[in-house]
Amino acid sequence: MTPTYASVAQTCRRPRPFRLSRGLPVGLLIVGLLEIAPNTRADRPAAGLSRFEAPVDAAVNQALEYLASQQLEDGSFPAHMSRNTAIASLCVMAFLARGDTPESRRFGPTVNRGIDFVLRSADDKGLLVGTERSSGPMYSHTISTLMLCEVSGMVSPERQARIDAVLPRALAIIIEAQKRPKSARFRGGWRYQPTSSDSDISCTGWALMALRSARNSGAAVPRSAVDAAIAFVMRCRNSDGGFGYQPGGGSGPARTGTALLCLELSGQHGSEPCRKAGDWILKNLPLNENDQFYYYGLYYTAQGMFQLGGAWWEQFATWMFDSALKRQKPDGSWPAGHSNEEKAGPCYSTAMTVLALSVVYRQLPIYQR
Repeated sequence: MTPTYASVAQTCRRPRPFRLSRGLPVGLLIVGLLEIAPNTRADRPAAGLSRFEAPVDAAVNQALEYLASQQLEDGSFPAHMSRNTAIASLCVMAFLARGDTPESRRFGPTVNRGIDFVLRSADDKGLLVGTERSSGPMYSHTISTLMLCEVSGMVSPERQARIDAVLPRALAIIIEAQKRPKSARFRGGWRYQPTSSDSDISCTGWALMALRSARNSGAAVPRSAVDAAIAFVMRCRNSDGGFGYQPGGGSGPARTGTALLCLELSGQHGSEPCRKAGDWILKNLPLNENDQFYYYGLYYTAQGMFQLGGAWWEQFATWMFDSALKRQKPDGSWPAGHSNEEKAGPCYSTAMTVLALSVVYRQLPIYQR
């Protein structure tokens, strides 16, 4: 049965671990566990948010109908960034976030076509990119790796075999990119290219989420990789409680949301940096709809604030639900973004908004509390 806002999922189908190939870098075979904060919070939505239950359910349903109608024959989704694996992966995760698995009657074929597109896009080194590489391949690669980790164990045996073949190489690329020689300022993070010698919090957030999801799927993720990534995130922290794009950079919503989610999912739930980040986000509401990273910021602040929970989440969610519901178009989509996000198109903006709204469903293992 498809979950609704009111019937928040207590559990999720547990992915079957994919098999690590022989011959991977030794670092990838080191057993390391991420510290996951215990689930001590209520599973029911806060009483003050109950008025949004039915409208959010309806909005998500309509948005997924829109995305399904837009999918191209090859499984990708239309955008100025043609055949982009990151956009396809975000759209697939939007369906998964509502509980629509590859086996679902209504949207299962849509999900499977998206998975197949991403798998076909792997190059001979295991880099998961389509024909669009202008933003740097690590964005597409880490987001696509995250998506494949999330669907591992939910797919048919034939697709699982293909995922088992692709994922170890995809993870190895992420691990090896982090090991590139970097100055102390950038050490532990990721950037646009697998060979980059610097780092930013945006690419680092996606890479860390992919590693955490891989651990959930049974991969032996080096603990040292997680610790180094969190250390880089903390170097981006500013005295106002927000986080910058790189160490020393100014605080911003997307950057602070990214950092908050990384910290919350890596064993620092409710810590002083998390609380201060939540305070910073609330002080800087509403998010600017004309910002070039509006949907990116919406996604990460929603995910991070949901993990933080309590009054932070309730205040943020009240703004988010009200704002998003007002901005949805009659066809179920959300308006395309501005500047950098404009090229990604309405499938991207719709998928990101669905991922923000549907965090309460707790269907994606990576974002469960």
